[in-house]
Amino acid sequence: MTPPLIVAIDGPSGAGKSTAARALAARLGVPYIDTGAMYRAVGLAARERGLRLPISDPEPAADVAQSVTVELIATSGGDRVLLDGRDVTELIREPEISLYASAVSAIPAVRRRLVSEQQRLGRARGGVLEGRDIGTRVFPETPHKFFLTAPPEVRASRRASELALRGTPQPYPEVLAEMEKRDSDDSSREDSPLTLDGRYVVIDTQALTPQGVVAEMERRVLRPGG
Repeated sequence: MTPPLIVAIDGPSGAGKSTAARALAARLGVPYIDTGAMYRAVGLAARERGLRLPISDPEPAADVAQSVTVELIATSGGDRVLLDGRDVTELIREPEISLYASAVSAIPAVRRRLVSEQQRLGRARGGVLEGRDIGTRVFPETPHKFFLTAPPEVRASRRASELALRGTPQPYPEVLAEMEKRDSDDSSREDSPLTLDGRYVVIDTQALTPQGVVAEMERRVLRPGG
């Protein structure tokens, strides 16, 4: 029996992972699994239950992760994220939730809960998964591993533009500072830090269009023996 196609896309915030992963999944005919949205949803739930940053006691956040249900739903109008049946697609993109996502993702019990769910989703139908540890922790065995990156200033500029388009503008210096903090948090956490091994294909998205990034990944996934 042929195993399901799994493509892992990792990299820092603002590198273009979500856009590329969504488009690549459509081209390959497999689900798009936004693992970052899952951590954001748990972060939102943690904030709504009164947890404050920094999270010094991991147990309440672990309890939140165990008690909530996060669903990723593909609709004709785009991908939606449901938290206990409530659509939180826009809420989880608030800048503060990015910091909550990094905070809860550093907690081993939270990661175990969500990694297990991500593996279940991928093994069921295959998929393009994007996040911070897909190729190192969630599906380290996949031969299709990509690491998207770009300078912090480029990534912060993209994120500031996205926030403005959503109607939630934030000054560029604040976006850059928050992004650099998240980069530091994601790379320095003890459990599943943002990193890569020698089997990744590194793609600098600064020099490519989004279409070019997707085309390069598709070419590598579909090439004979790829």
